[in-house]
Amino acid sequence: MQTKLLLAGDIMTGRGIDQVMLHPCPPDLKEPVVHDARDYVHMAERTNGPIPSAVEPDYIWGDALEEIERIAPDRTLVNLETAVTAGGRPWPRKGIHYRMNPQNVACLAAARVDVCALANNHVLDWGQDGFSDTLSTLRHAGFATAGAGRNQVEAAAPAILPLHGHRRLLVFAFATYDSGVPAAWEANHLPGVNMLPPDDIGLDRAVARLLASRRAEDLVVVSVHWGENWVGHIPATHRRIAHRLIETGAADLVHGHSSHHPLPAEVYRGKLILYGCGDLINDYEGISQSAPGRSDLVCLYAATLENDGRLRDLEALPFHLHRFRLAHMNHDEREWLRDFLNRRSEPFGTKFVTGDHRHWHLAWHGKA
Repeated sequence: MQTKLLLAGDIMTGRGIDQVMLHPCPPDLKEPVVHDARDYVHMAERTNGPIPSAVEPDYIWGDALEEIERIAPDRTLVNLETAVTAGGRPWPRKGIHYRMNPQNVACLAAARVDVCALANNHVLDWGQDGFSDTLSTLRHAGFATAGAGRNQVEAAAPAILPLHGHRRLLVFAFATYDSGVPAAWEANHLPGVNMLPPDDIGLDRAVARLLASRRAEDLVVVSVHWGENWVGHIPATHRRIAHRLIETGAADLVHGHSSHHPLPAEVYRGKLILYGCGDLINDYEGISQSAPGRSDLVCLYAATLENDGRLRDLEALPFHLHRFRLAHMNHDEREWLRDFLNRRSEPFGTKFVTGDHRHWHLAWHGKA
C-alpha cells in the first residue's frame, strides 16, 4: 500500500503571526531595528491591506485547507521554526526571537500537522525555559517532535508514528552547523538541538544510529535544517549528505529546509530529496528583499511513496502569502515560481509540470 506524506518547510508563527491570533504574546522584541511585533503586522497591512485581529486557528492556512482535505495525507510533517511559550527570556546576542503563545497552538492542529521538526535556529530563541514550554506544549497537544530534546539522546530520537498495518513512519531531524544554530544550542547532557556533523566520521555515526532504529518495513524521513538564507545554489556538502543517507538505506526521503524560498528537488536512486521546501508561513510581507527568490511565493509538497520508499509521485501546491494567509497564486505568480524552480532544477534532472487543481507534478529522468 502506498503512503502519502504532506511536507512543509518553515512554519514561523511567531512575531506578527502570533500578534493577530486569539492569544498574542507581549509584543516587545529585542531586535536591532524592530522593537514591537505589531510593527510586522503594520508593514504587511501597508503592503497588502488590513489583516483581521483575533483570527481563528485556521485563518493562516486559507486556501490550503481545501487542498489538504483533497490530498488526505497519511501524515503531515513541518519544520516549526518558533518557540511556543509566553515566557522565557530572549537568547542573548541573538538578533531575532520568535515565539508563539501556547494558547495559539491549535493553529497547527487546524492543518492536521502530525510531526514538528524542531532542529532549527529558532527553537531556543526564548531560552531554556521557553524551550521547555515548547516541548511540553507540543506534546500535551498531541504533536510528535524530533530534532530537539532535554538531552542528546532525546534530541536524536525519532518521532515514530503508525502507518497502515504494522508499518511505521520514523522522522529524524537534524540541523547543520551552516544553518545559524548557535553553538551553545547543541544538545548534550543539557537540552538542545540534534546537530549533524559535516565530516564523514560524524555522518557515518549518524547513519549508523538511523539504521539501528529502523525495521525493514519502516519508512524513514530525515528532516534537515541546513544552509544559509536566500541561497542561489545547492552546496555540494548538502548533496553529499543527502546521497549518503539514501545510499546507505538510512533514509527514504530527505526533507530539507532553511532558505526562505523553495529550492530544487532530486530523485536519487528512486528516493526523493527536497533540498529546500522554503517558508510556508512567515510575517515577511512588507519587508523589502534583494534575493534570487521570493518568500511570499510558497509551496506545500505531497509525496506518494511506494512500500519500499521509492517515489511514486510528488505534487507541489503553490500558494501566495497574502495578509498572513495562504491564498491561491494567480497565473503569472505560478509561472514565475515554476520557471524559477525549473531553471535551478536542470542539474538534478527534474522539473515541475502543470497538473490540475492549480498544482504541479515532479517529472524526473527514469520515471515510468
